[in-house]
Amino acid sequence: MNKPVEVRAAALTGAEAVVQMLKAHGVEAIFGLCGDTSLPLYDAMARSQSIRHILTRDERHAAYMADGYARVTGRVGVCEGPSGGGATYLLPGLVEANESSVPILGINTDVSVSSRGKFTLTELDQRSLMKPLTKWNAVLDRAADIPRVFRAAFEAMTTGRPGAAHIALPFDVQNGPVDREDVWADPTLGAFPSRRVAPDPFFIELAAKLLRSAKRPLFICGGGVVLSGAETELLNLAEKICAPVATTVSGKGSIDERCAHSVGVVGSNGGTPATRAVVDAADAILFVGCRAGSVTTERWRHPAPGRAKIIHIDVDPQVPGTNYRVDVPIVADARLALAALEEAVDRREGDLSLVDASKREKFEAFGALAASDEAPIRPERVVATLDRVLEKDAIVVADPGTPCPYLSAYYQVKGAGRRFFSNRAHGALGYALAASVGAHIGRPAVKTVAVMGDGSFGMCVGELETVVRLNLPITFIVVSNAVYGWIKAGQKSGYGERYFSVDFSVTDHAKVADAFGVKSWKVSDPGQLEKVLKDALACGGPTLVDIVCQPLHEAKAPVSEWIA
Repeated sequence: MNKPVEVRAAALTGAEAVVQMLKAHGVEAIFGLCGDTSLPLYDAMARSQSIRHILTRDERHAAYMADGYARVTGRVGVCEGPSGGGATYLLPGLVEANESSVPILGINTDVSVSSRGKFTLTELDQRSLMKPLTKWNAVLDRAADIPRVFRAAFEAMTTGRPGAAHIALPFDVQNGPVDREDVWADPTLGAFPSRRVAPDPFFIELAAKLLRSAKRPLFICGGGVVLSGAETELLNLAEKICAPVATTVSGKGSIDERCAHSVGVVGSNGGTPATRAVVDAADAILFVGCRAGSVTTERWRHPAPGRAKIIHIDVDPQVPGTNYRVDVPIVADARLALAALEEAVDRREGDLSLVDASKREKFEAFGALAASDEAPIRPERVVATLDRVLEKDAIVVADPGTPCPYLSAYYQVKGAGRRFFSNRAHGALGYALAASVGAHIGRPAVKTVAVMGDGSFGMCVGELETVVRLNLPITFIVVSNAVYGWIKAGQKSGYGERYFSVDFSVTDHAKVADAFGVKSWKVSDPGQLEKVLKDALACGGPTLVDIVCQPLHEAKAPVSEWIA
């Protein structure tokens, strides 16, 4: 076994310097999994005791935990793993966070610099692997560069459009010397956005002029509003010009969804024909922190190109004008841009009756389905029950598949800020369980609930051991229908009901969870659902509710509209 080298008293080892640099940037928790190449780093963390380490059961979920932590705290999430398979397993979480503009730092230890190119066990080209899928990455070659490289990583992650970074940390670099005088950091770079970009006054005035002439302006807000902390500025501007506010799935939390201005989620994953009508009626649309991608715009059909004037606010200069001809591009931080616009526009009267009618139409149809006593239990009943029993500050994490469109459309976020999220960039199954762990670590005073399908459960079940070991009071809800439901619904609506390779066998998820030590219930009677959920939420430790649900392809809701 390799042993750490002796270093002079005036110096730190590279591993010690890594821990000190993380601490200097305000890092309080690291999610990860041990390996041979990580021994010096783990020893440095053990001796320091300054940062909490959450041992996970695989690296993919360590990255998802860091993602959930970052989303609810506004601070950089950190995950780590060993070389080889540890790097390939960490990658899915890094690419999801990067595309979602969530700053997480992935650290993979690596084989020694002196062992490169010798067919060393677990060696791979981490630089080439991570470069196209992260905002910033580096491979360290000597210990003296550790402070500089970590400062650069934190600056990259939290300035401009936030994103993921990756650092490869070779074994011998962890043992090399680092001058103590070089170990310093700007702690403001540990939170995001750390350097806000102000809007050009010229474009603010152009946007104000356009809004003065608009009769039916509409906001469509993406995750950038919440990432920027621009909820108050958004509401103030919306009230001043009497404009409706719609959101993407990632934008839920931009506005209290009980507010008269709130339209709810639009697009093909959570939108409905009623919310689409509000988009189609607008003559001026303000995209804010939103890339106007295929889901939000239903493949760029709503809004129809050329039908409405477009103002696009985004901190990334490559976003405005990519998918729509933009009348006014504003490259700036969302909070600063919205505040500047509020000062530039005049107060005006408006009519929100279309918004009210849209919500009444949507929720009347939903309410009838949610009240159904059908068995298997309807997904609408699950969502409506959660909406009733959860406290307003609870955090709900939704896995893709069945949970995401139903919760996005009908679960109402009560208050502004990050109270709901899903992995909307790439939509990998198995996200919600791990991300809810990170969310709870970051915001332990509120209740966290993860909702997943049984397909997702099969991809993340091992992390129940982590939850039990740490005794985390998270409630997990499994929507059980023994099918990859989203895909089967697509086969129904688009392929003549030619179902192929989407069904799997029934699992008793409550028994599986119980074997891990999670207090669990299985529910098949709609009449028992609310009581069981209340009991699960009230427990002081981890709980799981396995709900036997109607398959998505049998739903009477407009699933075909979501799939399209």
